[in-house]
Amino acid sequence: MTRTASADTYRLGTRAVKRLGYGAMQLAGPGVFGPPKDTHAALAVLREALALGIDHLDTSDFYGPHITNQLIREALHPYRDDLVIVTKVGAVRGDDASWKPAFSAEDLERAVHDNLRNLGLDVLEVVNLRAMFDVHGPAEGSIEAPLTALAELQRRGLIQHIGLSNVTPAQIEQGRSITPIVCVQNHYNLVHRGDDGLIDQLAGSATAYVPFFPLGGFTPLQSGALNEVAARLEATPMQVALAWLLRRSPNILLIPGTSSVAHLRENLASAALELSDEDLATLNGLAARR
Repeated sequence: MTRTASADTYRLGTRAVKRLGYGAMQLAGPGVFGPPKDTHAALAVLREALALGIDHLDTSDFYGPHITNQLIREALHPYRDDLVIVTKVGAVRGDDASWKPAFSAEDLERAVHDNLRNLGLDVLEVVNLRAMFDVHGPAEGSIEAPLTALAELQRRGLIQHIGLSNVTPAQIEQGRSITPIVCVQNHYNLVHRGDDGLIDQLAGSATAYVPFFPLGGFTPLQSGALNEVAARLEATPMQVALAWLLRRSPNILLIPGTSSVAHLRENLASAALELSDEDLATLNGLAARR
C-alpha cells in the first residue's frame, strides 16, 4: 500500500494555497545576511517558482536585512492575483549578522512599514510574529504586548491576517485571546517531533502549521535509514523528508527554500512521491533513534 498527500491545498487566512510553497530565506547571503552571491540566479529562482505554480511565498524583511524582499519585488512585482506573501516581524539584524529581538510597538510598526515598502505592497496579507525569547527555539514568555501592537496595525488596515512563529502552545492560546491566529510556523521535521500534538490540535481548529528546517536545519540530517528509503524510491533525502511532511497532516504547508532552480524543481516533485507503509514506518522510527 502506498500513501500520497490527501489534498493539494489548505486554507491560509481567507485563501486556499497549494501545500508546497517557497521560502525565500536562502536568497540572501551566507547566514541570511548581505546580498546573494548571484543576484541573477536569485531572481531566476523566484520567477521559476511562480512559473511552476507556487502561490505561497514566505519571507521577512530581516532576511538580508531588506535584501530578500527587494529581490522579490524586483522579480515578481506587480504580483499575480493568486500569490500569497507571508512575512515575519519580531527581530532585527545586528551589524555582526546577529539576530536581536524587536518587540516594541515602535519596532513592529517600523518592521511592517519596511516590509510594505520593500515588497511594494499597500497591505501585508499574513504577518507572523516571531517570538524571540530564545533565538534557538520556543521559550515561554508573554506575547501580549507585541501581539496587541500587531493587532492594532491590523485594525488600521496594514495587515490582513496574523500568525505566530517559534512559539509554545501556551503562547498560541494567549495569542488567540488577542486576535485570530491563521498559522503557526515552528521547527519540525522527521526527527524534531516536539510539535506532534500541537499539529493535531491545530488541524482540529483548521489552522495551518508551517514547519521550517524540513531536513534538520543549516546542518542537514544525516540518516542511513532516510538515505535507504530515498535510494529505493530513486529520490533525494530532501524529497522524502518533504513527502513525509505532506503526509503527516493535511494542515501542514511547506516552504522549502533554495537558491537553485534545479533544487526548486526537485522540491516540488516531492508532492508526487509515493511512500509505502514500510517507508512510513521506517521514517516514523527516525525520531525514536535520536
